[in-house]
Amino acid sequence: MPPVPEHRDDGASTNITHPVMEDHQHVDVDNNPLMVNPSFLEPDETEVVVVGSRANTKGVQEEDALLENGSQSTESEDPNNEPSCEAVVPLKETSFSIGLQVLFPFLLAGFGTVAAGMVLDIVQHWDVFTNVTEVFILVPALLGLKGNLEMTLASRLSTAANIGQMETAKEKWSMIVGNMALIQVQATVVGFLASIAAVIFGWIPDGHFLMEHAVLLCASSVSTAFIASLILGLVMIGVIIGSKKLGINPDNVATPIAASLGDLVTLALLSGISWGLYKEMKVNVFVNLIVCLLFIALLPVWFIIARKNPATRQVLATGWEPVIIAMAISSVGGLILDKTVSDPNFAGIAVFTPVINGVGGNLVAVQASRISTYLHMMGSPGDDIGLVPRKCPSPCRTFFSSDVNSRSARVLFLLVVPGHLVFLYTINSMKGGHTTMTLIFMVFYMMAALLQVLVLLYIADWMVHWMWGRGMDPDNFSIPYLTALGDLLGTGLLALSFHVLWLIGDRDTDVGD
Repeated sequence: MPPVPEHRDDGASTNITHPVMEDHQHVDVDNNPLMVNPSFLEPDETEVVVVGSRANTKGVQEEDALLENGSQSTESEDPNNEPSCEAVVPLKETSFSIGLQVLFPFLLAGFGTVAAGMVLDIVQHWDVFTNVTEVFILVPALLGLKGNLEMTLASRLSTAANIGQMETAKEKWSMIVGNMALIQVQATVVGFLASIAAVIFGWIPDGHFLMEHAVLLCASSVSTAFIASLILGLVMIGVIIGSKKLGINPDNVATPIAASLGDLVTLALLSGISWGLYKEMKVNVFVNLIVCLLFIALLPVWFIIARKNPATRQVLATGWEPVIIAMAISSVGGLILDKTVSDPNFAGIAVFTPVINGVGGNLVAVQASRISTYLHMMGSPGDDIGLVPRKCPSPCRTFFSSDVNSRSARVLFLLVVPGHLVFLYTINSMKGGHTTMTLIFMVFYMMAALLQVLVLLYIADWMVHWMWGRGMDPDNFSIPYLTALGDLLGTGLLALSFHVLWLIGDRDTDVGD
């Protein structure tokens, strides 16, 4: 670096005291452009400014991965303009573009829940479901794993992809390995706790307890959770990487696709595994215990892998509360399902439960993921970015304001009725269930579905911002609570609708056939 000219020392004090004025020094005394920082700064100070410039440029490049058609830079030619929220606002999407991107995965997810409902309608008459009715309690808890684990994984990876943390092969592998190990740990623990909840909710109130049935529930739950999370986790990784390459916002497609396969795969695995273990239990009484011990023995392996990965170390330590509480909430919904399906007058509810729960959970997961990504573009959890309301938002702000998240809430809410009409028509055309599609039934069903999604979208708006303001990453905490509430609301409102329909005389002679 050339020696510092002595004639510029007079300005050194002024410029050091007010570093922001440095931007005005575009030419030297001879009107020649200055290519480097003013040379009166010390070498260390010059290096700090240059490095800061490079870091800012790198940040802009990472943001451009998401904002392809949005803001091109946070830097400005005007030295008085500082980087602000307006310069990095993501998701410049119209209602049409949001609906177009969400529609296909939403329908795909819906048909997945329809298939899951058809499966549940069939297997509810199997020996393992009729003799060990507590398996019904496992259904919402294990189907809720798509919200507790897979949708949370999808939201976490979508945010990482959108903010440029999965650009290189090394970054991708680090994210993939760490997150897969993490969800295996969570799936095994949640599956084990779900079986305990099934025992508590199912048998203790009635005073009946059979150890062999308890071990059967444990083996079925743990193995189902582990295998389903492995399959769906790999699918989610492929969807997010593929959507990123195609220029599609992963937030719009990842969580619905997770749900499209989640319900069907999980329910099919639960039915098949529980049926097989129930049959084998009559021959070998120790088979269920061996299965439980096998999956529990693998826990330390997944734990060590997840702990060594910096991308998942914090979630491994702090991400248990929402997963476990969400499992407990879903188990309450499972208790409602168990008591309702066990009554022959309401056996028709089985085919509709995965549909209404799945649709509500899918839509609110998309909204929560979008709001979380929106906030992450502004800063880190806990930062005061001026967008976090200090109290519960009004419904008008949630659904009728001009910001992009309100616009997406309106689009998602408007998908409820046409989506459910398509799914009900599919169920009816396939002659599924035990309920005739009367007009009054469809009215009550739509009222339950609309109320469920309306409440979920409002809670999502409040919950994501509330968690953000308290330094909690919404990607890890919000979706488990929201999908679990969706299961509870959906099952409860649907059961209430069936009871009201029964009381007013809208009954079927073929119920339970």
